Amino acid sequence: MTPLHQKLIDEIQLRGFSIHTQRAYARSVAGLAQFYDRSPDKIADDEIKAYLLHLLRIKKLAVSSIIVAVSALRFFFGQVLHRPTEAIEKALPTMKKPILRPRVYSVSELVQLFGCPDLSLKQRALLLTTYAAGLRVSEVCQLRIPDLLSDRYQIRVVQGKGQKDRYTIFSARLQEELRAYWRAYRPKDWLFPSRVYPDRHITEAGAQYAFNTAVGVGLPDRGGIHCLRHSFATHLLEAGVDLLTLQRLLGHSRLSTTTTYLHVRQERLAQVSSALDLIDFSRAKKTV
Repeated sequence: MTPLHQKLIDEIQLRGFSIHTQRAYARSVAGLAQFYDRSPDKIADDEIKAYLLHLLRIKKLAVSSIIVAVSALRFFFGQVLHRPTEAIEKALPTMKKPILRPRVYSVSELVQLFGCPDLSLKQRALLLTTYAAGLRVSEVCQLRIPDLLSDRYQIRVVQGKGQKDRYTIFSARLQEELRAYWRAYRPKDWLFPSRVYPDRHITEAGAQYAFNTAVGVGLPDRGGIHCLRHSFATHLLEAGVDLLTLQRLLGHSRLSTTTTYLHVRQERLAQVSSALDLIDFSRAKKTV
C-alpha cells in the first residue's frame, strides 16, 4: 500500500465511513491512476474531467456509478490532497442523480421464487430472511445467531448502513423456517456461514448467487437480491403499515427515502381515477 493510498484510507476511517465506501473510494482513485499510469497527485484537473468523460462515453457506465466516482475523487482531491475547492468544483461537476423507482415482485412471484427446486435449504432460508425482515444483502450475510430474538419477534441488525443498529420483524413463520434450517445445518455463530470458511459469514456474492439461482427458473430479475427488500417495503405499505414504522424497520435516515415506496403501491394507483373517467360523454352534444 502506497503512502497516498494509506492517507486516503486514514481520512475515510476517521470519518466513520463504511467498509463499502472505503473500497468504492479506493477503487475509483485507483482507476484514475491506472488510466493515466501515474500517481493520482500528478494528474491535472482537465485530465480528471477527461477521465470522467471516458467513463461516460466510452465505458458507458451508469450515471449512478459515475456519481460514486465523482464523490470519491472529490473526497480524495479535497480531503487528502487539499486542492482548492473552486478547482475541484470545476474539474468534478455535480451530476444530477436519476430518480429510479423500486422494482418489486408480486406475492405470486415470490411464491415461485422461494419454491425454486434448485435452491438448497440454506439458500432458501437466506432469501426468506432477506424478504421477511427487509434486510440489505450485507445485513443478512452478517446476521449472528444471538441477533435472532425469537421471544420478542425481533431481529437485531448490528451496525447496518450508516453504522446504526436497529430492530426489524422476526415473524413466527420465519422462525419456523429458520428452525428447520438450523436443525439441518447447525450453524454455531454466523446464521449463514461460508461453505468454504465456516468461521466466516457467507459473502454477498454467495447471497446474490442464491438469488440468481431462484430467478433462473423463469422469473424476471428486478435488480438483484436487493429487490426482496423493496418488495418487503412495498407489501407492508399495501398492508397498511405507516411510513414512520416502515422507516424504522428499514433503517432509513430520512423519511423522504421511505416515501419512494408510495409510488409503487398497487392499491393506491387502483383507487385513483383517470382524468378521462371524470368526463360524462353522454351529456356531450353530438356534432354532425
